[in-house]
Amino acid sequence: MLVPLGWAWGVVCLLIVGAFTYYANWLLAGFHLIDGHRFIRYRDLMGFVFGRKLYYVTWVLQFLTLLLGNMGFILLGGRSLKEINSELSLSPMRLQDFIIVTGVAFFVYSVVVPTMSAMRRWLALSAALSFTFIAILLGIIIKDDNTNTTRDYNVHGSKADKIFNSFGAIAAILVCNTSGLLPEIQSTLRSPVIKNMRRALFLQYTVGLSIYYGVSIVGYWAYGSSVSEFLPSELSGPKWAKILLNSAVFLQNIISQHMFVAPIHEALDTKFLRLDEKISSKENLIRRFLLRFSLFTLNTFLAAAFPFMGDFVNLLGSFSLFPLTFVFPSMIFIKVRGKTARSEENAWHWAIIIVCSFLSIITTASAVRLIVNNVRSYHFFADN
Repeated sequence: MLVPLGWAWGVVCLLIVGAFTYYANWLLAGFHLIDGHRFIRYRDLMGFVFGRKLYYVTWVLQFLTLLLGNMGFILLGGRSLKEINSELSLSPMRLQDFIIVTGVAFFVYSVVVPTMSAMRRWLALSAALSFTFIAILLGIIIKDDNTNTTRDYNVHGSKADKIFNSFGAIAAILVCNTSGLLPEIQSTLRSPVIKNMRRALFLQYTVGLSIYYGVSIVGYWAYGSSVSEFLPSELSGPKWAKILLNSAVFLQNIISQHMFVAPIHEALDTKFLRLDEKISSKENLIRRFLLRFSLFTLNTFLAAAFPFMGDFVNLLGSFSLFPLTFVFPSMIFIKVRGKTARSEENAWHWAIIIVCSFLSIITTASAVRLIVNNVRSYHFFADN
């Protein structure tokens, strides 16, 4: 997020994107109820307000977000396992081997924990793993900073590279700030739902975001523009700390990815399971097993074939999250409240729609350009 922008523009973009994302999600949370109708899925909300066409557009954008996000999680898990292996042995195993192990772990977890609501008993472990990662990471980075005297914070590349990479960084910042699943998450809260969702958003965009941003800022500060997109690979040690840190990354990855892929499981289960039977019936267990197996086989194969994690993060943020996060909530406001809202409010939301649509187009072009360049530079199933 910071390497293509440098310190000044990097920090400014972190703050602006964070603030606008908080505002857009705060706005969207207010449309949980419209004319007595409660919406627990984003696509249902868009379909109710704009009709079936926008229902399917939202469905496609959300599922692309979830699939690309899951691909990123699989790559991240594979990278962390490879780092652990490099500390323990000189084994010639490739990144793809660890990606397959990660895909199998995700598949097993999805069978054992079939729904998002079944995750509640895993949340304490998830928090503990996150804080373990942060504590070890900061400790090693501070140690490395005392020995690194050659940091370079300059933005490198041609003029075209700098421009496109900067827009790619903005897309990556957006990925750090939102998921495109707010109505689905909001549906799990107790009453008053809107008030509690907005409280949760405030906590996320103050305490939570300071942690996310803090890791990136400290990593950039310690290693400069040469820092890897996978920060644990930069760390000097000790060995036990790197093993523990990457283990925390892998285990947390298993839990975190499930929240983002759960809506896909829910849609597939609704379509293919026998709804007149219990979810634990033999027939439904077999069908759910095959559905999960097919999904993770496909996504693991794609992740192994295109191991360019940062590129797909940018594509995720640009193509799908700009509309889901910024454009659609303003469209809903104009449609639902436009006739009673002040003219300056409508003008504000039209400006958001126009500017963010433009940003979506240019950041998507930037992400595609980066993927094409990497495909030229690296072969499929590259071990990097």
